Amino acid sequence: MSDKSFGNDYDHNLTIRFFKRWWKLLVWVAVAALAVSLAVSLLITPRFKATATLFPTNSNRLSKAIMDYHYSLDFLDYGIERDCEYCIQILSSESMERDVCQRFNLLEHYGISPDDPHKMFKLHEQYRGNVNVRRTEFLGVEVSVLDVDAQWAADMANFIAANYDTVCHRIHHDRAQNASEIMQGVCDRLGQEIMDLQDSLRRNPQYQLGLTQLINEKCHELADLQTRAAETYVDANENVSYKFLLDEAVAADKKAYPKRIVIVVLGTLGAVVMCILVLLLMEAVKPKEEEQ
Repeated sequence: MSDKSFGNDYDHNLTIRFFKRWWKLLVWVAVAALAVSLAVSLLITPRFKATATLFPTNSNRLSKAIMDYHYSLDFLDYGIERDCEYCIQILSSESMERDVCQRFNLLEHYGISPDDPHKMFKLHEQYRGNVNVRRTEFLGVEVSVLDVDAQWAADMANFIAANYDTVCHRIHHDRAQNASEIMQGVCDRLGQEIMDLQDSLRRNPQYQLGLTQLINEKCHELADLQTRAAETYVDANENVSYKFLLDEAVAADKKAYPKRIVIVVLGTLGAVVMCILVLLLMEAVKPKEEEQ
């Protein structure tokens, strides 16, 4: 029966000899990397983070909720997952970005030259890097802003949360206004048809039964359409809130970036590991050169 050896046959003495041979170099590399990483972390401008938290309302029509007693959904309810996704899309939209950039003059704040041919691209990249919108675990939405000025970051986050209502109202108003204009035209046409039928009834009393029935049908149709037009008017002109603001952003008293300890530790470890790999490669190549 042949003997078989199991386990790791690696000679750990090789590792010990390696570190005995190169420990001074590794220490110098670690010290140099530590100093460089610390210097780099100190040169990075600190940024502060401010966060506003809101819950979107459901996307039910306000007019339905307050004017239709048979409507089962309440516009005061918190939004469902669909409404949360709508909220994130609006908060992350180009329309929201334009409003924020204009309100806070971010071209100047971010130090982007107005004569730069790529100024809008740079502004967009800066904005996207500093503004983050995410969904919370319980269907809320967090708006986080990073900036070198703590109060500026808080003001931006609060403006974005507040401007959510403005953007929503602008979207709903445009659509409801178009619908209102269309329905008003239909109402005018129905009113004219009713007047024409009433004239016909006065001129032709012998057709009273048929004309009266037709007039009643047109009046019911006009009444229903006028009710819907009133609902659409409410949707187009009432400026209501589409969110519940849970937490306003406040100016942070501690920087959120950079994490200097993380930069120093990762920079030092990275330099030492890279040095070890280079030394191992050198020792692996050297015996082959001696054999030749």
